[in-house]
Amino acid sequence: MHRIMVAGIGTDVGKTIVSTILTTLLNGDYWKPIQCGDEKSSDTATVKKWLDTTIHTIHPPAYSLKAPLSPHHAARLENTLIRLDSITLPQTTRPLIIEGVGGIFVPLTPKISSLDLFQSWDCQWVIVSKYYLGSINHTLLTLEVLKKLCLPILGIIFNGEHNPDSESAILEISQVPVLGRLLPEANLNPQIIQRYANQWQPLFSKLLP
Repeated sequence: MHRIMVAGIGTDVGKTIVSTILTTLLNGDYWKPIQCGDEKSSDTATVKKWLDTTIHTIHPPAYSLKAPLSPHHAARLENTLIRLDSITLPQTTRPLIIEGVGGIFVPLTPKISSLDLFQSWDCQWVIVSKYYLGSINHTLLTLEVLKKLCLPILGIIFNGEHNPDSESAILEISQVPVLGRLLPEANLNPQIIQRYANQWQPLFSKLLP
């Protein structure tokens, strides 16, 4: 049973879309362990709109915090302490797609980052990189940290209008494969999600036999 950790180089880089596509592609389950912001417009609620919940299980977050802030800050506003020992992997026999929180060093408490939690699970990592000024540095730093921790990296998914200069620099320096590309989409819907799942299927079938 595969566990995929979908990590971003920052906030709003496309982790939720990628997680939904991978859940469709692998016929798996989705889980965002820690969620911040309005529940009705949360990532978990968004994924429910894009996935057939009669096929896929969307596991509830371990922590759902109201403020759209870093988890450590949102938790403090609610007089809540995020405890790592209270966050356990959902029980499932299907592939589990886990969506991270912001970038890998987002603090869960003043002393603990999201990476401290996620690296303790037996996951393969997919990194989502979005094109913007500074994204090369952010992507390479993220990959370098994961490599030094000997965490298994499946590859990178690029989000945005194709930028061959940025992409080639990241791939040449990191020597990490590209898994897929997301283009800007005006109105995402289940049909578009399925289209990307079909496009990425051949490569993921080789990586995850």
